Amino acid sequence: MSEFTHLDASGHARMVDVTHKEPTVRAATAEAFVACSPAVVAALRDGTVPKGDVLAVARVAGIAAAKRTPELLPLAHIIGVHGVSLDAEIDDEGVRIEVTCRTADRTGVEMEALTAASVAALNVVDMVKGLDKATAIRDVRLLSKRGGKSGDWVRP
Repeated sequence: MSEFTHLDASGHARMVDVTHKEPTVRAATAEAFVACSPAVVAALRDGTVPKGDVLAVARVAGIAAAKRTPELLPLAHIIGVHGVSLDAEIDDEGVRIEVTCRTADRTGVEMEALTAASVAALNVVDMVKGLDKATAIRDVRLLSKRGGKSGDWVRP
């Protein structure tokens, strides 16, 4: 078992020092799903949600969230988020969100992709909660990552 690097010798949390690492190209893709009632799905498809264009707001919110990840996660490094693509699509059961974040930096962008997917999903809930308070976020998860010391990984 390898040493847990986010703890110092006294067992206190610390930010891992990555100054010795060379920047490399990295990417991560995450998803989230917002389960919606048939009435909410219909309003999303018809463009009749009272708060406006739900998917457009979710996209912008997710991109902004990716860039602010270190403000929310105390041990996350401040990295250059050099690219974010966020797709939000309506299906018969709700809204499927997929985010890919890219960087050329010393550490990965997995947390940025997960944060973007989570915040985009939260924005969907915020915009439709007046139509159905039972709207729920589920399946926020990492789908894949590329680059870095641990190499590539794809969810089985």
